[in-house]
Amino acid sequence: MTPGDVRLPISLADDTRMLDNGPATLPGWIETDDDARTRVTDITGIRRRDGISTPYWEVRATLPAQGSYALRVEGDDGYGASFKVYSPADIITPQTGSELPPFDTPTVEDHRGVEPYCSLTPDPCPLHELTLTDALALGKPLAYMVGTPAHCQTGTCAPGLQFLMNEHTRVGDKMAIVHADVYADNAATEVAPAVNALGVQYEPIIYLCTADGTIVDRLDAIWDAGELTERIDALLAL
Repeated sequence: MTPGDVRLPISLADDTRMLDNGPATLPGWIETDDDARTRVTDITGIRRRDGISTPYWEVRATLPAQGSYALRVEGDDGYGASFKVYSPADIITPQTGSELPPFDTPTVEDHRGVEPYCSLTPDPCPLHELTLTDALALGKPLAYMVGTPAHCQTGTCAPGLQFLMNEHTRVGDKMAIVHADVYADNAATEVAPAVNALGVQYEPIIYLCTADGTIVDRLDAIWDAGELTERIDALLAL
């Protein structure tokens, strides 16, 4: 994350397990993660569980400066969840406000050495008709997902991809949607070129771009059907 608008999806847990329920809204705040513990901004987490079994809370905030922060909620352990905001100069991955760089992702016709080109089972997803390069050249709003349904350790890639496939059906040709898998081999021993091209070290991720390829939003780690629909509708309304 870099200074500006940030998205922080969080889950709740007790001493034994992730909680499968909780309040519809979760009030809290963000403070500096230092001795001063200076309160920076109040936040409200929105519970999301549309199409997923365990909920998360979508937190969005605007943070003006790089630094170490902690997300706090009432009744937490007194420390909260720590995270960092980095200087844009220190980040090699594409950032919100910049243009998404083109890349020739694997397609149905040309796997480009990635086997399988899509690890969704039993059938590959339909989001490999165009390369990312071709999709960017269409001059349409774009959603670009990087994630591996077969090997995602958190188990969020497969449902996240299914939600994106549903959006592909819903919006039709109003926008371009492309998926790239994370590994170049079925044993998940070699990272796919699409991952190296972005310089990312986590998955899944969706970049949402305007018709000129500018990144206006990013969903990391987890999203439910409802949040994805809202963000795509917001993109199409620009």
